[in-house]
Amino acid sequence: MKVSRLTEKIKESNAKGRTALVPFLPGGYPELESFWDKIVELDENGADVIEIGMPFSDPVADGPVVEAASLQSLEKGVNLKWILAGLKECRDKVGAGIVLMGYLNPVLQYGLEKFAEDAREAGVDGLIIADMPYEEGVEFKQLLAKHNISLIPLVGLNTSRERMKLYAEDATGFVYFVSVLGTTGDRESLPGEVRQGLELAQEVFDIPVALGFGLKRPEQLAALDGVVDAAVFGSALIRHLDEGKSCKEFMQIWK
Repeated sequence: MKVSRLTEKIKESNAKGRTALVPFLPGGYPELESFWDKIVELDENGADVIEIGMPFSDPVADGPVVEAASLQSLEKGVNLKWILAGLKECRDKVGAGIVLMGYLNPVLQYGLEKFAEDAREAGVDGLIIADMPYEEGVEFKQLLAKHNISLIPLVGLNTSRERMKLYAEDATGFVYFVSVLGTTGDRESLPGEVRQGLELAQEVFDIPVALGFGLKRPEQLAALDGVVDAAVFGSALIRHLDEGKSCKEFMQIWK
């Protein structure tokens, strides 16, 4: 597997002296008609990687903001077929790396082989499965690698060094460090032990380390200078759009 576009995009940003920006939106949110325009707008305004959520009816790792947005998308008929078809149509307008994030059930229903093939054709660079432990993901990771798609490891405050080393074997793209022991959602402050956990991840992995779950303001990144290569924003972006503001305005806050 060649070097992932995800790794390249994040390193390009870091070489310019800034943390790579990774906005997240559930597929089809807030409106089906404007969703892909918003993806393009995020790309045009500084997104290095864009995460698209695969809506699921039982999102156990999602906080209330992301869960509500995802359920709205489900009610409008968004599924993996809709996401992959739309992405395929607009991919040449987007220079950012693309990651799909969600849960295993919809991917299993789609069919692992077919998913890998269709995701490659749509221009997907990486996949995050929130409810797939390392042991269950080994064969799927190998399948995705044949299509140059990274299975992004999820680690966090309760992940031991030994466990991280397992995930680090042949890991590509980036590693997603979960900042809290809980669900997604922006928070006023991050746990004090986050920096220590990020330092450990930087030691173990030779790919970029992205921080997600809980980021609300740019100042939260200042205290983590030197240990975060990329920052993921989900709930904060959804709240911003719910207030009637644009993706461009959101990206300007973080650039």
